[in-house]
Amino acid sequence: MEIKLLAWHPSSYILLLVSMLTLIISYKSTEIHCLAAVNDNNSNDRLALIAFKREITQDPLGILSSWNNRSNSLHLCEWRGVTCSGSRVSVLDLNSQGLVGSISPYIGNLSFLKDFFLYNNSLNGELPQQIGRLLRLKRIDLSYNFLKGEIPENISNCSNLRNLELSNNKLVGSIPHKLGSFHNLITLGLHDNNLSGEIPSSLGNLSSSLTVLDVGYNFNLKGRIPSTLSQLTSLKILGLDSNKFSGIVPSSLYNISSSLEVFSLMDNQLHGSIPSDIGSTLPNLTYFSVAVNNFTGTIPSSFSNMSKLEKLQLGTNNFVGSVPLKFGNLKSLKSKSVLPIMPLDVSIRFKGVSYNELFKATNGFNDSTNLLGKGSFGSVYKGVLQDESNPVAVKVLHLQQRGATKSFIAECDALRKVRHRNLLRILTCCSSNDFKALVFKFMANGSLENWLHPTMSDTNNNDQLQVKNLNLKRRLNIAVDVASAVKYLHHDCESPLVHCDLKPSNVLLDDDLVARVGDFGLAKFLPHTYNDSRQLNGQDASSIAIKGSIGYVSPEYGMGGEVSTLGDVYSYGILLLEMFTGKRPTDDMFKDGLDIHNFSKMHAFPERVLDIVDSRLLLELDGEDLHNNETNNYNMRRCERRNRERHTTRKILASIIEIGVICSSELPSDRINMNEILVDVQAVKNQFLGIGM
Repeated sequence: MEIKLLAWHPSSYILLLVSMLTLIISYKSTEIHCLAAVNDNNSNDRLALIAFKREITQDPLGILSSWNNRSNSLHLCEWRGVTCSGSRVSVLDLNSQGLVGSISPYIGNLSFLKDFFLYNNSLNGELPQQIGRLLRLKRIDLSYNFLKGEIPENISNCSNLRNLELSNNKLVGSIPHKLGSFHNLITLGLHDNNLSGEIPSSLGNLSSSLTVLDVGYNFNLKGRIPSTLSQLTSLKILGLDSNKFSGIVPSSLYNISSSLEVFSLMDNQLHGSIPSDIGSTLPNLTYFSVAVNNFTGTIPSSFSNMSKLEKLQLGTNNFVGSVPLKFGNLKSLKSKSVLPIMPLDVSIRFKGVSYNELFKATNGFNDSTNLLGKGSFGSVYKGVLQDESNPVAVKVLHLQQRGATKSFIAECDALRKVRHRNLLRILTCCSSNDFKALVFKFMANGSLENWLHPTMSDTNNNDQLQVKNLNLKRRLNIAVDVASAVKYLHHDCESPLVHCDLKPSNVLLDDDLVARVGDFGLAKFLPHTYNDSRQLNGQDASSIAIKGSIGYVSPEYGMGGEVSTLGDVYSYGILLLEMFTGKRPTDDMFKDGLDIHNFSKMHAFPERVLDIVDSRLLLELDGEDLHNNETNNYNMRRCERRNRERHTTRKILASIIEIGVICSSELPSDRINMNEILVDVQAVKNQFLGIGM
């Protein structure tokens, strides 16, 4: 057999080699191209975050300090508030950071974003239309801000959305009809805005998913309640309160779902009667309110079947007949019942309590064991409510004191309309003809007064006294916190609100020593058109003069002057001086024409300021022992460094004292407003932290 070997021409080998090299180069090129694409996308995310940061004008906690575009900076996935999936941004969590500014439209470039959280900040401006480009978005919470404009129609492009929280903003316009296309939506929170128009019937399409629908406290939603809402068979919370809904409630709504827990139609223009079998159709209700409407008929006795019902509100209607004597476990029908003054919050909900429960919680309002403090119109007690582990502070009004009831109403009105991280938040209140109380979250670190002027009950020895001290950093933090709160009251509320009683005992400190301004018993809203310049030009800000606390009340009030935001500025100035001198404005040394303002003014210079600052701050300055007899280079350098630090600290103290002096000027026209004050105090704090130096 003859075997023939095929021989390849050399050119064939060359051709094969070229082909293989071409494939390899092509593969590598594709790989490089893919990597470049990934890097480009990563770069897009970085640029989008940098653009977001540019629209933030105030970042008091420095959460965005790590966000920068320098080549040696942290990878964006290591930036605070940012979480990545792979190398792409999937979560942006900036809740409760005190951010001021607006939301950049470049947020729409974070194409892999799933969770977008900006809850409880001070953001304004409109919701950018570009949010509709975030097709992977599942959860968005922008509640408790000051966002304006309409809800973007194209948000319906985010078909994977499960939680949409836009509550407590200033949004206008109607509720988009296309929200009914979110077949995965679980919660829809739009309460406390300025929305108008009708509830879209399309929301009934969310039958199997929606568990929370809360559009309360918009005040301008109107029309009939669509019967399609009865299709929401998974619903647990229905909040339609404080609007202008009219007509008869669809009968099918009363048996919407056996899982329904909250049913609130309070403060509308509804009429009709409540079905007699409601206790059987809604057995798991914990809250039912149709108060302040035009309902008629009798009160169904079947309410007694609702063993879980804790709060029932039927007042200000046209019901006939008597109230059934036995309503099972309806605690809120006790003679001294809890009345909610805050809007439903998908303002977290606090269990209603009665007078008897408050009595037990505070050990019978025991002064010797539970008393936290006393004020002009009430006493504050520490308590622990039944079935709750966290303590509360219960402010019981002294109704026999003239003006106490007026103080209670003023505080309720103020706290219902304001929200800020540096304001003390109310949980609920208890009100009847002969008893009124406000319930707040308990502040573990007491008041600023306790820290500045500890008593023997606060400390038993010098070691504990040292622990109680607020160092310079903490005092600067508190100064910024209080300025932020008062600036919000004066300039960011719908109507300017004057606190009228700023002083250390009304500044509470939480677990982290974050300051919360409380006690709005003297607070007063000013007209919508009010401006600080009215006072500067000698025009009246209000026709009703008020009283404050001796030492903190502005001089013009004492001479019959009128309420103004500049009165709060004076009180804030005195508070600043007290914080850093350690002396009360009512100290015995202040007499014969000398007051804390003039005393501080004479020493508001770096070379003299150490003569007046709190001695506990001097201990901090002298904490490092530099009195070493050896004069070697090392000790000399230590001394030089320490001297530079002391000089910088003296400048910082002089600056903060100077702000207090300007704020507490006798003439209102010599003071500055809280917008300027916050900027100045924040600048002093930044200097201390080495920011911008």
